Amino acid sequence: MNPTFIQPFPSLTNPSAALSPSIPLHVVSSRRRRSTSCRPVGLSDKKQTEENMEAITRVQRLTEAGIRQVPPQYIQPLDQRPIKPKSESPSPSPPNNIPLIDLSKQSESIRCEIGRACREWGAFHVINHGVPLELLHQIRSVGKSFFEQCPMPEKLKYSCDSSSAASEGYGSKMLANDDSVLDWRDYFDHHTFPLSRRNPSNWPESPPNYRRVVADYSDKMEALAVKILKNMSESLGLAPSCIKDAVGDFYQNITISYYPPCPQPELTLGLQSHSDMGALTLLIQDDVEGLQVLKDGDWITVQPLADAIVVLLADQTQIITNGEYISSQHQAITNASKARLSVATFHDPAKTVKISPASELVSKASPPRYRGVVYKDYVSSWYTKGPDGKRNLDALLLNS
Repeated sequence: MNPTFIQPFPSLTNPSAALSPSIPLHVVSSRRRRSTSCRPVGLSDKKQTEENMEAITRVQRLTEAGIRQVPPQYIQPLDQRPIKPKSESPSPSPPNNIPLIDLSKQSESIRCEIGRACREWGAFHVINHGVPLELLHQIRSVGKSFFEQCPMPEKLKYSCDSSSAASEGYGSKMLANDDSVLDWRDYFDHHTFPLSRRNPSNWPESPPNYRRVVADYSDKMEALAVKILKNMSESLGLAPSCIKDAVGDFYQNITISYYPPCPQPELTLGLQSHSDMGALTLLIQDDVEGLQVLKDGDWITVQPLADAIVVLLADQTQIITNGEYISSQHQAITNASKARLSVATFHDPAKTVKISPASELVSKASPPRYRGVVYKDYVSSWYTKGPDGKRNLDALLLNS
């Protein structure tokens, strides 16, 4: 890449013309397996052109150009646009936040609260979780510094591999089909577990503590994920390690997402409706609202809590628990005035692991609800078809 290239937009009067539909899409929420090195300096003219086009498609670049209308590629279909609560609705008002669970309580109380949240929501906040609060502040700070202080040519040194929809690095797009509506979001995806996948040289050098903070955060999130899965297993009357043993060694990715202000937030989504494909997601937000979870047909905006971590159950956990616990269908909305940042840490099985309902939860009275699936096949379906809510999980349902 030539860092001296300075022509960001061939046409600011028609920003959508500058968006290339030929660049493959990268899945955020997804995170997956293959580590790729940063793009080297000194690309050929063709490669340089591709990099220049990538700069143009970054959502942050559109915002900085001062566009007043969202390019067509980002406009959601009518039935998928953000829905505001109906004030005239005769039904009871929906809850104003997901459950909050204090992990410093007695174990029995924790298990009871986690069980209820997993059955009814698939999402909850945890506090007194054992992760240093300063580390939460640091990961937000280094992420914000990368997106808001690092020049675009420097950011593009870490671009995702354009030949893969699952690569590590800096990107914007989500799915592998070119006709999908784009999310109003940029991100940086880090491969962090197993340690054989962790290569900090693929991560930004600036600010100077970026790589150390991400590595430290990764370790703390892995330990917390084990703790939460243990409590989930015990809340079902299973052996403490049951769900974790079914998942196996974690494949962990950390995705820092940046949602620039959007001139028409009513037309866009920062992240389309989906449930995560893996086992468990741990997420923190900054102080700007944006995350929404689906509860009983209503989209509930998750109020940011500075010291809390959001737990989102993912699809493989729903399969392992035979549908006793549900994965969280969620999305991210945008706003017109403030940028938003979130950090999602995904904990997934290895691609070779076959996921099936736990035998302890299957009986004549409670037959298996899902057919087993090799995780790599589930990932392939998710990437190829797109999430569209929970359709990939629903496709595994057995006929009653």
